Amino acid sequence: MKKITLALAITLCSTWSMADGLQALDGFLLNVRSGQADFTQTVTAPEKNGEPGRVSTSSGTFAFERPGKFRFDYTKPFPQEIVGDGKTLWVYDEDLNQATSRDQAQALNNTPAAIISSATSRAALEKDYVLTAEPEAGGLQWVLATPKAADGQLRSLRMGFKGEVLQALNIEDNFAQLSQLQFSNFKANQPVDAAQFQFTPPAGADVIREAQ
Repeated sequence: MKKITLALAITLCSTWSMADGLQALDGFLLNVRSGQADFTQTVTAPEKNGEPGRVSTSSGTFAFERPGKFRFDYTKPFPQEIVGDGKTLWVYDEDLNQATSRDQAQALNNTPAAIISSATSRAALEKDYVLTAEPEAGGLQWVLATPKAADGQLRSLRMGFKGEVLQALNIEDNFAQLSQLQFSNFKANQPVDAAQFQFTPPAGADVIREAQ
């Protein structure tokens, strides 16, 4: 009887932990309409010829407002801006003084940026992803999102939440490259200046407009 009771308790604890991850995702999608945060991004290349992949780190600030508006400002190791206004996605490389624009919907199709800035419900995500709650780790509730389409850019996406606040994104692409984003100082549902989601190429910049 004790063994059965212990097994049942473990099963229930596991179920509760897994439910919390999906509930956190629900809360984030339904209740967090805008946000600003600092971020650190670590990108690890896949192994090559038995050697560990190269690791690079960058950092900056992030802001978003649903539906469809977001901005990444990379400050280290070099400045770069990525701005989505809901229709057009701009990428500006300050060192090259080059700005590239693309249709945002096409560029962000089922990417993490689209999930953060555009998705409004778990049901909407489940059209394109299999969502699986994972046990708590590192003080965060985790959800694994696995794309249903095999021909996309992503192999998997893990989202880590503290309450309804997004704290981490671990992204593995189809080339086995791992990108880990850690968010800090996350301010949810505070007004974001609309100008942050607008981009005008600086005077003299080389502007590339990719086919829509």
